[in-house]
Amino acid sequence: MKKCLLVTLIGFLGFNLNAQVKKEIFESFKLQERRDVSYYFPEDYSEEKSYPLIVVLDAEYLFDLVVANTKFQSRFDRMPQAIVVGVDQGKNDIRWDDCDYEEVSGLPTEKGKMFYEFLGTELIPYLETSYSIAPFKMFVGYDITANFGNYYLFKDKSFFNSYVSISPVLATEMENRVPERLLALDQVIFYNVIVEKEATDDRQRILQMNHSINSIDKETLHYFFDEYESADHVSIAAYGISKAFDNVFSIFRPITTDEYKTKILTSDEPVFSYLENRYNTIENLFGFKKPVELNDIMAIYAACRKKEDFESLKPLAELCKKEFPETMMGFFFEGEYYEEIGEPKKAFKTFEKA
Repeated sequence: MKKCLLVTLIGFLGFNLNAQVKKEIFESFKLQERRDVSYYFPEDYSEEKSYPLIVVLDAEYLFDLVVANTKFQSRFDRMPQAIVVGVDQGKNDIRWDDCDYEEVSGLPTEKGKMFYEFLGTELIPYLETSYSIAPFKMFVGYDITANFGNYYLFKDKSFFNSYVSISPVLATEMENRVPERLLALDQVIFYNVIVEKEATDDRQRILQMNHSINSIDKETLHYFFDEYESADHVSIAAYGISKAFDNVFSIFRPITTDEYKTKILTSDEPVFSYLENRYNTIENLFGFKKPVELNDIMAIYAACRKKEDFESLKPLAELCKKEFPETMMGFFFEGEYYEEIGEPKKAFKTFEKA
């Protein structure tokens, strides 16, 4: 596949990953066209790590917004570092050809089918074979390009794990098809709809779709509908992307005060299980292990004390010995555990190690 894809670099001979944003001309066999593509790589990109992939259509104006949010949120540990790829579609308004659909069936036109294959069988596989891409993939689109992302839900397994649909222009029957597919898919999906409050041609159909998706009760579906009263069809993109990132990557962030009060303290499961499940979910979702946050350790410790769940102190102590071996936390928590279960001699010996 790679031998069939000709990638012509613009403005430089080598592909220096230390520079954050690159532009290329990508020659597509499927489209029989040369397409302008932009890439963002983290400054400290390393083959030893894996990175979620964010695919952005309408890249002329959405790419920079997505990259800015990616850099800002990952800088403050609110999301993992990610690779972003954007496809330009502004020249000659080609976005409407790329993402057009048949009026009767609502399915992509012949050009739309080729563009679908370009993304799914050329551009993304090229990145997957060339760079360290994690299993997690996000799609970002706006009006007609937002609708186009929905076609990737129609595979047996959704091609993307997360969809950010900004003020979508819905194809025929899409208000019914999207809820049906979200109900049928047996995988974790994040589906974000971002709309302005003002009237649009598709508003009633979007609200109908929202009502249908809201009625779906599935643990694997994470659905968000964000409506902005002061936004219009142009400004909605800037309003919505940051909130969508907050929605999708909330589990990646350190445990918050609200999460501590409303989820950890109210849960019936052992306190340590909450932490264990949280980090297992991060690994399963994003495809890599996240180092345990000190903030999260202290939140779980506080919950152990608050709920008198002293059995959770033992596995918490073992985790601290592994994750923070240069500190005395592990032995301190283990000593507390022995104190609380009535083993003062073991507690004393353990505290001595600290």
